[in-house]
Amino acid sequence: MRRIGVLGLGYVGLPLSVAFGEKQPTVGFDVNHQRVEALKQGIDHTGEFTKEELEKAQVDYTTDPEKLTQCDFIIVAVPTPITRVKQPDLSTLISASETVGKYLQPGSIVVYESTVYPGVTEEECIPVLEQYSGMKAERDFFVGYSPERINPGDKEHTLKNIVKVVSAQNEEVLNIIAETYGQVVDAGIYRAPSIRMAEAAKVIENTQRDLNIALVNELAIIFDKLGLDTMEVLAAAGTKWNFLPFTPGLVGGHCIGVDPYYLTFKAQSIGYHPEVILAGRRINDNMGKYVAASLIKQMILKDIPVQGSTVTVLGITFKENVPDIRNSRVVDIISELRDFGVDVQVSDILADEQEVQREYGLYLVPENQLQPADAVVLAVPHLEYCRRGWVFISNLLKERRGVVIDVKSVLDKKACPENVTLWRL
Repeated sequence: MRRIGVLGLGYVGLPLSVAFGEKQPTVGFDVNHQRVEALKQGIDHTGEFTKEELEKAQVDYTTDPEKLTQCDFIIVAVPTPITRVKQPDLSTLISASETVGKYLQPGSIVVYESTVYPGVTEEECIPVLEQYSGMKAERDFFVGYSPERINPGDKEHTLKNIVKVVSAQNEEVLNIIAETYGQVVDAGIYRAPSIRMAEAAKVIENTQRDLNIALVNELAIIFDKLGLDTMEVLAAAGTKWNFLPFTPGLVGGHCIGVDPYYLTFKAQSIGYHPEVILAGRRINDNMGKYVAASLIKQMILKDIPVQGSTVTVLGITFKENVPDIRNSRVVDIISELRDFGVDVQVSDILADEQEVQREYGLYLVPENQLQPADAVVLAVPHLEYCRRGWVFISNLLKERRGVVIDVKSVLDKKACPENVTLWRL
């Protein structure tokens, strides 16, 4: 049995650590001291695991990289974001590879799970492992790639019941990797022919979703100009057996809004300029501004003075029911409204106040301190907001009248109060 070590204890690494920890003693390493201390106390700030679930797993949470010497199967699950100019940022991945290399033991297998473009594992990571370990890949140690498929906040599609794609440098190591993951994945293992193919498979999974969402976002813009309700059109079209059930919305987070740029970067590096992928990215990246402009239009139509008005934005996380604020596109709505001279107050029941301030320079307003607003933007439909419905939303408006923007179309359109103008994407 391989001795498991997981490097990175975020949305990808923690589920891996817990799953393996339920089977055998596992090392969970992270450079974030606060994160490690919280996990030792049974606290998962991401909300993915309860205290009981964490305590049940045999995981040694640590910031001491020397404990990786106890492991001969090391999984690297660190973020691979993009820079401000939308280029791949491999700095964390390279740093993680340096750490693994320093403590790598002969005969070990290193498996990368971070999303990358085809070629990164072999062209970027392996040379770092060799440099810092003083060993040679495929002779002294071995490398594989198994793309993560974690969906934060999704209790149905979890690590255990999603097919796991695995790849390796040779058939023997591939079998070991498949057998090791097979201990914690019930849905089955898919053996990819090569590491580059597994990397490519991962990066197109979210690129495909990005393009489908871009299509319905563009349709939403067209239907808005035609005076048609997008969700009602989609409901009618959805009666056809092969119509894909995508809905419009903001596309942020650490996957769908990021991964396509890894693929386009690689494509451009070999002399091909992607047209469709980048077109989809442009549409999705501009939806926050479109939502803000639509709100301003509705306020003008309702004779609400724009400059000096108050707008409450509910939700800052990148998706509902998770505290993750990475690459949130809600900030685009806020920025655009402020450019119009609007006083924007932001509230979120799940986001960490200090993290939001540090990442975006925004201050979250506790719900009980929100001032009556001329308009409310339900940007992220957390379950609690949906449960409280129109009574909660209308009470946030001045005299229970004004404009409500329902980005994800979760509010009951027919139950909209008489003095409220509802606009939804």
